[in-house]
Amino acid sequence: MKILVTRTLPSFIISKLEAAAAVDVFTGGGSIPADELRTRIADADALVCLLTETIDRVTIDTAPLLKVIANVAVGYNNIDVAYARQRGVVVTNTPDVLTDAVADFTWALILAITRRVSEGERLLRRGAWTGWAFDQLLGSALAGKQLGIVGFGRIGQAVAVRASGFGMRVAYASRHELAADEPGRGTSWERMSVDQLLNTSDVISLHVPLSPETKHLIDKRALARMKRSAFLINTARGPVVDEEALAWALEQHLIAGAALDVYEHEPAVHPGLLGLDNVVLVPHLGSATTETRTAMASLAADNVLAVLSGRPALTPVA
Repeated sequence: MKILVTRTLPSFIISKLEAAAAVDVFTGGGSIPADELRTRIADADALVCLLTETIDRVTIDTAPLLKVIANVAVGYNNIDVAYARQRGVVVTNTPDVLTDAVADFTWALILAITRRVSEGERLLRRGAWTGWAFDQLLGSALAGKQLGIVGFGRIGQAVAVRASGFGMRVAYASRHELAADEPGRGTSWERMSVDQLLNTSDVISLHVPLSPETKHLIDKRALARMKRSAFLINTARGPVVDEEALAWALEQHLIAGAALDVYEHEPAVHPGLLGLDNVVLVPHLGSATTETRTAMASLAADNVLAVLSGRPALTPVA
C-alpha cells in the first residue's frame, strides 16, 4: 500500500505511517501543485492533506485505490466530501485537539485589537514614540461588556469559558440551545439570534464552519447592524467575512476594529485592509503551537492506519 502526504510532517509521524505502507511525502515549499497531486495520488491507498490542498472530484477520480483522506484540520471545505463518500472513500478531520489553541488565540486577537497592541508596536518600531502620554492609543475595556459568539461548537464554547476571566457576559448564536446542565456551561451565557447578537455585542467572534449558508455571513448588512464601538474577530474561515464589505466598514468607522486570522482568498488579503490601523492581520496562526500541530498530524495518521487496517476511523467527517 501507499500513503501520499502532501506536506512535511514530524519524522515520528512519517515513521508511524511507514510501519504500515510506503510513504510518499511532498517536500516542496508550499502546497503541492494540483497536477503533481493528481499524478502522485494515482496509485495511493491513503492521502494525508491540509486545508491548502483542493481534493475535488477530478483528484478523487484519479485515485481508484483511495480508501481514506485524512485532513490535518478541523475544517474540511477543501474536500468534496459527498463525492468521496459516493466513491466509498472515508474522510477524516482533526477535531478537539486544536480547541484550546484556537480559543487561546482568539483571546490574543481580542486583546490585541481592543488594546491597540499592533498599532503601538508599529509606532515604536518606526521610531515615532516620543514617550508616555495620557491619551495615547486609548483602547477599550472588556469587563462588563458582551462577547457575542457566532457558532457555538467546541471552539466557540472554549472561547466562552475564557470570557469569565475578563468579566464579560456571553451571548451566542447557534442552531441548538445548550442544555442547562451542559458541562462547562456558564450561568451568564444567553442564546440569541444572529441579528440580536450583532446589535448588542461589544466583541463578536466567529466560529462557524464554511458552508453555503455561512459564506459572507458578515456582509455590509451585518456590519451595519453592529455597534460603532464593536470589534469583529475571525478565526473560523475566511469567506465567512466579505472582506470588501469589512474594509468599507472599517474605513467608514462603522465598527471600531477587526482582527483576522483567516482570509477569503488565502494567502491574498484584500488590499483595502492592508493600510488600515484599526484591523489586526495575522497569517492563519490559530492552531499554531508545536503541541497542537503535532497532535493534529498524529490524529490524521492514526485515522489512516485505522482505515487501512480495516478498522473504523477515529474521527470521520459526519
